[in-house]
Amino acid sequence: MTRRASSATEAVSAKPALRLSLQFADTRHRASLPRAAVARWIRAALAAPAEITVRVVDLDEGRRLNREFRGQDHATNVLTFPYASEPAVEADLVLCAPIVEREAAAQGVSLEAHYAHLLVHGALHAQGLDHEDEAEALHMEARETAILAALGVADPYSR
Repeated sequence: MTRRASSATEAVSAKPALRLSLQFADTRHRASLPRAAVARWIRAALAAPAEITVRVVDLDEGRRLNREFRGQDHATNVLTFPYASEPAVEADLVLCAPIVEREAAAQGVSLEAHYAHLLVHGALHAQGLDHEDEAEALHMEARETAILAALGVADPYSR
């Protein structure tokens, strides 16, 4: 392959820049979430440069945040707090470790595959995608499925 062709290939496959902060308030899955993997999963979903904080929390913090910001008195798998979309995406993604673990076991998937799915899902929310109505949900699920397939993760919606 010529040098010029190689550069063209690299430009096409280049992903947007990502500044990632990874926080573990609940450390049980630290080994399953190496920084490079988390960055790769999020970057695969980005259409623009981003500054994203990922925080892995326990049930108490997950419940408190969901109650305070969504009015729902229970922990959920992922919460997305988008702050800006231009010129760069700025957001916090909060994942509740016990919920993620429970869901992965119930779905019969690896912890890593489920975290990859939820991080892609959260990154898409941070960029304005949603699933409030059926058309939005179908569009978002199709994007998630395509991104996850490129990452080698099975379609989470076909289970």
